[in-house]
Amino acid sequence: MHNEAAMNFKKKITCIGAGYVGGPTMAVIAQKCPHHKVTVVDINKKRIDEWNSPNYELPIYEPGLVEVVREARDRNLFFSTDIPAAIQEADIIFISVNTPTKTYGEGAGKASNLEFVEKTARSIVEHATSNKIVVEKSTLPIRTAEAIERILKTNEKGLRFQILSNPEFLAEGTAISDLHNPDRVLIGSHDTPEGLSALQELVDLYAHWVPRERILTTNIWSSELSKLTANAFLAQRVTSINSIAALCERTEADVEEVARAIGTDSRIGSKFLKASVGFGGSCFKKDLLNLTYLCDYYGLHDVARYWESVVELNEWNQRKFVNTMLHSMLNTLSDKKIAVFGFAFKANTGDTRETPANIVVRELLGEHARVAIYDPKAIPNAKIDLADLLADPQVAPRITFCSSAEEAADQADAIALVTEWDQFKTLDYKKIYASMRKPACIFDGRNILNRKELFEIGFSVFGIGKPPLSHF
Repeated sequence: MHNEAAMNFKKKITCIGAGYVGGPTMAVIAQKCPHHKVTVVDINKKRIDEWNSPNYELPIYEPGLVEVVREARDRNLFFSTDIPAAIQEADIIFISVNTPTKTYGEGAGKASNLEFVEKTARSIVEHATSNKIVVEKSTLPIRTAEAIERILKTNEKGLRFQILSNPEFLAEGTAISDLHNPDRVLIGSHDTPEGLSALQELVDLYAHWVPRERILTTNIWSSELSKLTANAFLAQRVTSINSIAALCERTEADVEEVARAIGTDSRIGSKFLKASVGFGGSCFKKDLLNLTYLCDYYGLHDVARYWESVVELNEWNQRKFVNTMLHSMLNTLSDKKIAVFGFAFKANTGDTRETPANIVVRELLGEHARVAIYDPKAIPNAKIDLADLLADPQVAPRITFCSSAEEAADQADAIALVTEWDQFKTLDYKKIYASMRKPACIFDGRNILNRKELFEIGFSVFGIGKPPLSHF
């Protein structure tokens, strides 16, 4: 199957799911544990072919990922579609499949769809011929381990499976450095001799490169809930500072000054107090909705409404960004060209899941604006996300995708900066201003540009939670 005949691996690790979590995590485990064999399997052949591509055109973009894969691939890191073989040989199996939000039936729009997790558990039962440690790596609602265990216990081969919860805390764009140097690795197990022995095996695996004091161990239910809670708290901080930013805009306070003042309070801290067009990504919204569903399920309706309001306020904030544009541009955007700088949900990734840009672009098109979109990495995903609009003969002619920021801004009435890519800070804005229609506006949805300089060039500048610098 692989050129491993000469290798005598100590342990064999399989990861089912070759996406944003499984791929990078396993690549780093393989890099740091060269004496273990790591196989990543997926039913998606195209994705596996990309992980195996000779010139390393990998299916996801993460700074540093190519270097890690180059070091370990075909040494002790393998990508394959042969799921049965990988299950059979594994000592430890990580489940890293997609857990999208349900779109139908009970809990639609909030609960996690565990269909892929269940299918994976059934595959393990079908193909396993020896005892395994099974590790939940996907973000899962609390008590999912129970469901997985129920399926694994249906095996009639007398096999024993130990379930561990090991949620990922990666931030896209810094996933490799997060994996190399994590704040913490969290592992949950059952409090039984077998559970604790399995826990120790996983602790030993991470201890190859993670200091032991950063490996936290808990019971399995606490571990599952910790992941949802971490994302809920982070999302809540972003939404809290954005709600204050809205008040700053009305009162001529400056949200960056307010954030600095409260961030020096050691009880609050300075992280995640950057006002913006809003949070995006595959985790925050999904995990918040999951949390509200769980709270409702357990009868905690007031708690559910509290967390739901964080999601609602975030979406309000994204629509407010377009409203600011509308009110600043003579109350009409009809037939005006808006250059949208950035479509990824954050810099250094091509990921557009739940990106604020999606709402911003749709709202702009709803106001009959023309949009010219530029992003260094996310254009292919943007085209997929906007496929319904591109198929509409009324709307499609008003959408263009550009190969540079300058091209997007040419003859535009305004620039809407949505993703905080570093390259947007260093553009030649004098040249860009000269190419735009006047009066030219910049709406900085990330507060990363030099407002005073842009204003002196001739732009009217609108930030988040800051008094506008306007020529009219």
